[in-house]
Amino acid sequence: MESIIECRNLTHYYGKRLIYENLNFSVPQGRILGLLGKNGTGKTTTINILSGYLKPRSGECRIFGQDIQTMDPALRRNIGLLIEGHVQYQFMTITQIEKFYAAFYPGQWRKDAYYELMNKLKVAPGQRISRMSCGQRSQVTLGLILAQNPELLVLDDFSLGLDPGYRRLFVDYLRDYARAENKTVFLTSHIIQDMERLVDDCIIMDYGKILIQKSVKELLDGIRRYTCVVPDGYEFPKSDDFHHPSVIRNALETYSFLLPDEVETRFKAMGVPFKDLHGEHVSLEDAFIGLTGKY
Repeated sequence: MESIIECRNLTHYYGKRLIYENLNFSVPQGRILGLLGKNGTGKTTTINILSGYLKPRSGECRIFGQDIQTMDPALRRNIGLLIEGHVQYQFMTITQIEKFYAAFYPGQWRKDAYYELMNKLKVAPGQRISRMSCGQRSQVTLGLILAQNPELLVLDDFSLGLDPGYRRLFVDYLRDYARAENKTVFLTSHIIQDMERLVDDCIIMDYGKILIQKSVKELLDGIRRYTCVVPDGYEFPKSDDFHHPSVIRNALETYSFLLPDEVETRFKAMGVPFKDLHGEHVSLEDAFIGLTGKY
């Protein structure tokens, strides 16, 4: 599949603090990719680089085959961008702001997509932006982005401020919209349950690097949480096969892509004094915590 986003050897600092070095990833056309990482790992930095607002210290970001820093403005119209979910003109109503933005996208504006989402969110056409909650304002912005009808949607913390019911509604709506229209989506969210329901692929970032980039199905089919009983106070030996092992009293917990038989063999080879070994598949949130650590 053709890659809509291609980032090569991205390196960025804030002052002397390294955010990441030689970061590489691509996003194929028609896929929904979620970027996961703890606070401070560079998620919003990456969004700002993708939008062209921030120039990396080195490396390049190409979207639709063009460098985002020098992209043709006509091509840039095919990128729909959400940063922190706020609409600028809060004195306008739902109807007024749709008409205002429509003037910037002649020939491609789809107001039906905007009003369909507003109807699902039960937002009154005459309601002013200033009288809406943070979550409602972010969804107005998302409705405007959908009406823009871009080929690529870049969404930072897209479910900010939404309660669980509306989050589920919008996640399902965005997933169905993107797949029906063959849109490419790059997004972040602190609510990983939403990501598991929505995204095709995921990137899990740690400080300064990418830990995992693969499809959600491949990740969840492969990773397991393993628990067993060990002597109280046991220290698990360091191993690249096991992620963030922790021992609380006599209970060991770790995450691995090895199969249960392989884990048992490895434990024996490492001299781990274990019993009652148990492995289980996990959710995307548990996989994220297992790969990045709880703290």
